[in-house]
Amino acid sequence: MSDINIAAAIEAILFANGASVEVSRIAEALAVSDDEVIRHAEALTEEYKSADRGITIIRLDQAFQMVSNKMYASQIRTVMDLRRNTPLSQAALEVLAVVAYNQPVTKAFVEQVRGVDCSGVLGSLTAKNLIEEKGRLELPGRPLLYGTTENFLLCFNLQSLDDLPPLPEDDKTDDLETETETSDKTDAPETETAME
Repeated sequence: MSDINIAAAIEAILFANGASVEVSRIAEALAVSDDEVIRHAEALTEEYKSADRGITIIRLDQAFQMVSNKMYASQIRTVMDLRRNTPLSQAALEVLAVVAYNQPVTKAFVEQVRGVDCSGVLGSLTAKNLIEEKGRLELPGRPLLYGTTENFLLCFNLQSLDDLPPLPEDDKTDDLETETETSDKTDAPETETAME
C-alpha cells in the first residue's frame, strides 16, 4: 500500500470506529500484515504520548482503540455530565479475580472457591460488561462458562490477560503445615508418657 500513509489510515479507522478494532481487520482493510499494523499502531501510541495529547491509542489483546487521555477524565466527566461509576464491592472483586485467573469457569466453580452463592454477583458483573458467557460445559445440565471481556481489559488497563499480576505463592501456608506436623510429632511422646 505505497500510495497511502498506513499510520494515518490506522488512525482514521480507529477514530471513525470509536470502539476497538481487531488487528486482523485493519490488516485486511489496508492489505498489509498484522505485524505491520501492530508496528504502526504502537508508533502512533508513542507519538501521542510524547506530544502530551488529549487522546491516545491503547492495545487490548489483539485489538487497538482510540481513547481519551485519562489525565483529563474529570474535565470530560464535567462536560458530559457523567456520573462516576460505583466501585466494585469486595465480593465482586473476588468473583472477578476467580474468573480472570481461571477462565472459562462455571458458577459452581466460583462458588466452590468462595464458599458462598455468587448468582447475584455474576449477574452484576455481566451487566457491567466485565464478564460474559463463553459457552456451555459438556456435562449434565450444560452449565454456563464465564470469562472476562475486552471491557475488563480496558477498565483494568491491561493489554491482555498475560498482564495480570502473578498470584501470591502459598509459602506461608506450607510453613504453617510443616510447623503443625512438627509440633504434632513432638507432642506425641509426651502424651504417651502422660498416659503411662
